[in-house]
Amino acid sequence: MGLRKTHGHDALREVLEREHPRDMPGLLAQLRSGDVEQRRWAARDLAGHPQAAVALGTQLLRETDAAVRESMLNSLASQASETAAGALLPLLRSEDPQLRNGAIEALAGMPKAVGPRIAGLLRDADVDVRIFTVNLLGELRHPQVLTWLLQVLARDTEVNVVAAAVEVLAEVGGPDHGAALRAAQARFAGDDFIGFAVDMAIERIEAA
Repeated sequence: MGLRKTHGHDALREVLEREHPRDMPGLLAQLRSGDVEQRRWAARDLAGHPQAAVALGTQLLRETDAAVRESMLNSLASQASETAAGALLPLLRSEDPQLRNGAIEALAGMPKAVGPRIAGLLRDADVDVRIFTVNLLGELRHPQVLTWLLQVLARDTEVNVVAAAVEVLAEVGGPDHGAALRAAQARFAGDDFIGFAVDMAIERIEAA
């Protein structure tokens, strides 16, 4: 028997006019004022609009929903531009660890855009920013990572920043970095934690 077309009204859906157009201004309006699902889709679609990077970074500081944040971070990460990096870097100063970690993960995927900013970040007056920058170096695939870490070991005066660099160097360094680690240990000769961390790092890189 042939198929018959049904005429039930249940299959019909009301055609709704979109509240905002799907161009960049419309998506940004939806990102700022829509419900959670609308904001999430707007954030995702803004990946195709590099000019929206600054607005995405600004809105990230206001957004509270984790799924929307993730879409915004993914969009910025996919753009991987200098503007996107500039929009993400202020999040290193956020008090929200989830937001900071998301920014670090996104920044780690754009080494060309982030690289020119690292030297300045490692001189930042905020100790926490320097620590988070060192943490970023542990994920960043950039040819100068080891150079930057060695500069931190040799120059930074804050024990917690140096400790972070020791930890990262234990992951990405090699046996030829033992002398730099020992020099940092000597600079903080009175700090038991640095002494222990350096010993552990050297043991690890020599065994690698």
